[in-house]
Amino acid sequence: MERNISEADWCRGNWGTLLLPINEDDSIDFERLSVEIDVLIDAGVDGIYSNGTAGEFHTQTEDEFYQVSEMLATKCKSRGMRFQIGASHPVPVVTLSRIARTLHLEPAAYQVILPDWVSVGIEEACDFLKRVAESARPVPIVLYNPPHAKRVLEPEAYSTLVKQIPELVSIKVLDGDIDWYERMRPVAAQVAVFVPGHHLASGVNHGVASGAYSNVACINPWAAQRWWQLMQIDMKEALGIEQCIQTFFAGYITPFAAQGFSNPALDKLLAAVGNWADIGTRLRWPYRWVSSIEVERIRKGAHRTLPGWFFETN
Repeated sequence: MERNISEADWCRGNWGTLLLPINEDDSIDFERLSVEIDVLIDAGVDGIYSNGTAGEFHTQTEDEFYQVSEMLATKCKSRGMRFQIGASHPVPVVTLSRIARTLHLEPAAYQVILPDWVSVGIEEACDFLKRVAESARPVPIVLYNPPHAKRVLEPEAYSTLVKQIPELVSIKVLDGDIDWYERMRPVAAQVAVFVPGHHLASGVNHGVASGAYSNVACINPWAAQRWWQLMQIDMKEALGIEQCIQTFFAGYITPFAAQGFSNPALDKLLAAVGNWADIGTRLRWPYRWVSSIEVERIRKGAHRTLPGWFFETN
């Protein structure tokens, strides 16, 4: 199977993540989740994905995983919205099972992580992704390799994976410095490279990023979409907005990361600040979340540091 880059042209832009609304009894509130999906579709994001890190895939039962996936697929198909299903799991055979169970839902792609208890070598990573690709056919796959993964790959390793696995259409990574971007150019020529949402303009400006599975969309999916569109016509202005986003993060979000709060906790905090859907800041046991008491203070900071259109909904 040869890689056809044009077939993956859809895999770009500003993608919104599902965030799980969690009740006080630790159950998933599927009614609130249903409304959240509707809002993301209304916002006109380029696509929606389920069961990423911020979707707390690592806390779900298999029945819950399927219910989330089925709800997303049903709603997106009815309204012509692209969607990806996160089939990630630390246990590789469970990843395969999640794919087999949802293949009939026909997602645009499956997102997967590498096996995550014992670190894999590059040959093992290739073997794993080849098996995943075989199980997912004809649906392509996306590798999510976040900085907290047991094995964080270097650009040269991504090049190896891309050469051996034509079904791999995108990778989601933490970006780096100028040298990292230069080393990633051969990878970006073959697959869509998705960088953190708050670095998206810089990534596009470097000629490497194709989009973001976006934490900025957690603040406001409408604003994140407008920002992505601005990058296509006025990169100078888009980079200026990125500086505002970085200022906001440094002043109001990064301090919580320094206190040990996880990325899902930070993403839910961003959504609570944006107040575009009733998601809440609560995470599932045993993980800590940022108290809702902090939200109003941070919202005031966001209004001071971010462009006003970050809080418009159309």
